[in-house]
Amino acid sequence: MSFPADSLYAKEMKTEFIHLNKDWNAEPNAPSEEVEVKPDYVELSFYVNPWAYEGYEEEQRAAIRFYGCSHWRLGSVNDEGWYMGQCRFSKLAPEWGEFYEVKGDLLLDKCPDDWKIISPAEANKHYLFYLRDSVFECDADNYEYIKNIST
Repeated sequence: MSFPADSLYAKEMKTEFIHLNKDWNAEPNAPSEEVEVKPDYVELSFYVNPWAYEGYEEEQRAAIRFYGCSHWRLGSVNDEGWYMGQCRFSKLAPEWGEFYEVKGDLLLDKCPDDWKIISPAEANKHYLFYLRDSVFECDADNYEYIKNIST
């Protein structure tokens, strides 16, 4: 459940980040992320980082499928802005370039209004993935990581 950013409850909540990508990540220089909305899920696909983790090859694409997604956004952001404190979760998220579930205060009052609405129903979880020059966010009930997808 999410709360309006200006509600007293949301302001009193601390923001918590649960790190979800333990043995994989997006390619750090050119992940070439793409979002597809399917009838049963929203899919974020990208090139994986073959240099940091075993079991991956150059030009290999992976995906995260978000089930029960109510809305999503793919916005522009970069690591320089993040480190300079210009991003919504600067100095809060533990690391740049990682995939998180975010709990507590989502700082929605600092969020761009470029969300794509899929369903009026509220999803259970908020996901955040910092990529090279963009950030993907969505509210969904759960996700699935797919290590290798065909292009």
